[in-house]
Amino acid sequence: MERTYVCIDLKSFYASVECVDRGLDPLTANLVVADPDRTEKTICLAITPSMKALGLSSRCRVFEIPACVEYVMARPRMQRYMEVSADIYSVYLRYVSPEDIHPYSIDECFIDATPYLSLYQVNAKEFAIMLMEAVLAETGVRATAGIGPNLFLAKVALDITAKHADDCIGFLDRAEFERTIQTHRPITDIWNIGPGIAKRLAKYGVRDLRGVCEMSEAVLYREFGVNAEYLIDHAHGVEPCTIADIHAYEPSAHSLMNGQVLPCDYTYDEAKDVLKEMVDQLVLDLVDKGLVADSVSLYVGYAKERGADVGAQEEPDAYFDGGHGRRPASGRRGGPHTGGTRRQPDRTNLYSKLMPRFLDLFEETARKDVPIRRINVGFGGVMPEEFATMDLFTDAAAEAEERNLQKAVLAVKGKFGKNALLRGTSLKEKATARERNEQIGGHHA
Repeated sequence: MERTYVCIDLKSFYASVECVDRGLDPLTANLVVADPDRTEKTICLAITPSMKALGLSSRCRVFEIPACVEYVMARPRMQRYMEVSADIYSVYLRYVSPEDIHPYSIDECFIDATPYLSLYQVNAKEFAIMLMEAVLAETGVRATAGIGPNLFLAKVALDITAKHADDCIGFLDRAEFERTIQTHRPITDIWNIGPGIAKRLAKYGVRDLRGVCEMSEAVLYREFGVNAEYLIDHAHGVEPCTIADIHAYEPSAHSLMNGQVLPCDYTYDEAKDVLKEMVDQLVLDLVDKGLVADSVSLYVGYAKERGADVGAQEEPDAYFDGGHGRRPASGRRGGPHTGGTRRQPDRTNLYSKLMPRFLDLFEETARKDVPIRRINVGFGGVMPEEFATMDLFTDAAAEAEERNLQKAVLAVKGKFGKNALLRGTSLKEKATARERNEQIGGHHA
């Protein structure tokens, strides 16, 4: 039986929430969500449709907004957005079983509408309108929707077709996809095709999905490896994965990651202090989840060369905007970075073992002559704590005592807040842990 999927996206979600909370109309008010305490180079997390109508990108920088435009700047409130997102999810649950919903992001979800069309005696469009109107009535947030016989077509209908529909609902079946989307350009408008993939396809003169269909599969597999399978399927409008498949998926390997962009240029020693804070938090996450890891990884990104003006205005076509942030149209330039991954001699979650290994990796790979702007740390091969390595030389009592101490730290933080108990490193001027403990996703809670 052919299935029917609906992909619903909340329109300018963060900005809409801020407008509703202020009694403003999200469609007509000029509002941007950005931190006023940061410089004018800061990126807006969201802008209202009226601001987009001025030609601004959904993730523009504050300095790109014309001086003649009057607007409200709202400080990001991630906790508030999560609460509203949860409220909206609860609205969906009045109509749909959780087994038929896949939350794709804080403001977007997929719904398998197949069994509900007969239940509510509606067609797919009427079903989408029913959900969208319920969300609008209860939260004041408007939505757009895409409808299709598989997850991919529903998503593309949302991203491309819905934008041109008066009712903000797009529909694609295989025939309509072949007629309108296979020749659509730029190809980067298509879900999961970014500037990097587009650039590699352009080497073969391919600039749309029809061109992908006409390419030799052998060439595609040589260029993209196993990922060519997804590209080939999507070029033909095929997506065999279902929401049930997503819910049943179990990854073969697990990892824990933590990363941050530093607020300014950091010296080698200042960055090492931040690294210590990050490793400390990530080790506590391991203990809290009852996990151990068998490898550590580190990424250190450096400041751009001084000749480049990162605040300069670029040509309008120099960027790709996929709706979730801007990227260079020619693909991301990784920038100077160092680091690596090291396999551990044991599987552990002990701070006394893991911190020296990260510091050794940092000291071996990080540069001292270039300012540091980004640090990522991670654990690989994560598995349950019962798989921790033990040998004849293991002091089981000492390890148990250290884990109990780590659990005590977690208990204090859980009861009194993350900043209730800190290492001395976090009291240094360039430390970031205290501020980040009060944030969600790097933004004000």
